[in-house]
Amino acid sequence: MRRVKTVIRNLESLIKEAAIIRVYRGNGLRPKLTVAQKLRLFLVKQLVDKSNRNMAYMLDLFCIINGIDISYKTVERLYSDIELRMALHNLHILLLKKKGVDHIDACGDATGYSLVISKHYATFVMKRKDKAKEQKQKKKQFVYEFVLMDLKTKMYVCYGTSMISERKAFDEAMNMLKSVDVLIDSVRLDRYYSFPCYVNMFPDAKVYIIPRKNSKLGHGEKWLNIMLEFVQNTMEYLGHYYQRNNSENGFAVDKKLFGWGIMQKRYDRIDTAGFSKVVWHNLFYTF
Repeated sequence: MRRVKTVIRNLESLIKEAAIIRVYRGNGLRPKLTVAQKLRLFLVKQLVDKSNRNMAYMLDLFCIINGIDISYKTVERLYSDIELRMALHNLHILLLKKKGVDHIDACGDATGYSLVISKHYATFVMKRKDKAKEQKQKKKQFVYEFVLMDLKTKMYVCYGTSMISERKAFDEAMNMLKSVDVLIDSVRLDRYYSFPCYVNMFPDAKVYIIPRKNSKLGHGEKWLNIMLEFVQNTMEYLGHYYQRNNSENGFAVDKKLFGWGIMQKRYDRIDTAGFSKVVWHNLFYTF
């Protein structure tokens, strides 16, 4: 509760700075909310974990104070609002700069958020193991989210989501990493990424992975050096690798704070809901 109060005390100045966005508009209707009001409303809604309709009812109670009179549909449309997405991205970058995240030792992992109340991702993974990291059925039950974390500050640097597989979420996170001014010195990934193609995505970083049983040489010098260090200096290597547990701890905290499900149905809105969890996580570790 103290952490929440600290974030709220410092949030207003960050919102004003992140919401400095100018958008050209034609002769159509003007939105009821400013970018700052959209961002403030959206973050509060994600924190209190209310439905769109209940959030609109809460706003009705305080409309005399804040001057906002909107419907639950307006709250839902925030998830697909381009201006809100830009403001969220600005806020994410501001938090990284405020914390001085530029050169990092990173760990990366993925989790899933349930799209249906009857399925829990952790239970699903225990039953199906690596098979749970992809879903081919037409009706999707989970959304996968991959995040890269800075080990020193516990801040999320980039993220990606996918309705298809954990690999697709990883690719989206790598695309976002290109737009974030952060250099990676070392990275730790689980056995799902124990392939040369993933290792080669980090040419300037030290990569820690656990080799699979059928791992072979002949995939370049970087892959060879990883295999040699794993065999010749096993205990020290594992000491670096198992710092990857910080990612799992981060997911556990996030799900306790914001829930293990996402109630949106459209993919763009699901992705925005996932981004909000990343931003709130960083807010708690900034102050």
